Amino acid sequence: MTSNKNSNNKIAFQGQLGANSHVACKIYFPEMEYIPCNSFEDAFNTVKYNDAKYAMIPIENSVMGRVADIHNLLPESGLFIIGEYFHRVEHHLMTIKDSSLKDIKTVMSQLPALSQCKKFIKKNNFNKISAADTAGSAKEVFSLGDRSIGAIASSLASEIYNLKIIASNIEDADHNTTRFIVMANKPEAPELTEKKVITSIIFRIRNVPAALYKGLGGFATNGVNITKLESYLIDGNFTAAQFYADFEGHQELRHVKLALEELSFYSKELKILGSYKSDPYRSENNKL
Repeated sequence: MTSNKNSNNKIAFQGQLGANSHVACKIYFPEMEYIPCNSFEDAFNTVKYNDAKYAMIPIENSVMGRVADIHNLLPESGLFIIGEYFHRVEHHLMTIKDSSLKDIKTVMSQLPALSQCKKFIKKNNFNKISAADTAGSAKEVFSLGDRSIGAIASSLASEIYNLKIIASNIEDADHNTTRFIVMANKPEAPELTEKKVITSIIFRIRNVPAALYKGLGGFATNGVNITKLESYLIDGNFTAAQFYADFEGHQELRHVKLALEELSFYSKELKILGSYKSDPYRSENNKL
């Protein structure tokens, strides 16, 4: 890719126009230009090679758990987290203009979306077609022009692909929420005076007894609240795990520095992905 002097007004996302990631981009950055990418790696590279300023990346969902591959891509991306956004996912059934709910025999969507609408699909005895993404399914339904096929996608997808929504909010869980992180080439940490800040790190612990316990002990003794800790295998190795963690507090605060210093003593690698403002959703939902 080549550098683009107009990239400062662009944000990349994985999927086609109308995907939930596109919706998140429009809400978080309403004035930017949105760049669809075929894969998460493409979205990362669009920022890495300066063809977009930011990337909007889904990292976890309240129903489906963490998004596959993201944690493996983060350490090698060379990018930093500069923001987060919790997006309430709303799934809608849509079809061509002259069709209706009684005409639908088959629904098409991305597998997670189909899984998140199992009750509605079962109630209506629909056949299912798993596709690459939600917005691509909407585009395909419009192209096919078949009254018996519907797509499960966002309301934005229905507008873009000229489809009619025939059933709204068909998701099983009303808490269906995806957490997105905003990635950039350089850190954009908030001011130290900002009260509600999240810092994200990736680390690989030393293979010695109690290393994880001792490494994380510094967070307890320094009063740093860890809000998320996940491990995942790397390089197909069952004895070495990499950890992703979120915690409250700016990386430049003294007590946070002390906690990170202790963790680094027990870690082979420690990378700070960024400090950024906490999304208000965290305060509104104490379970997160």
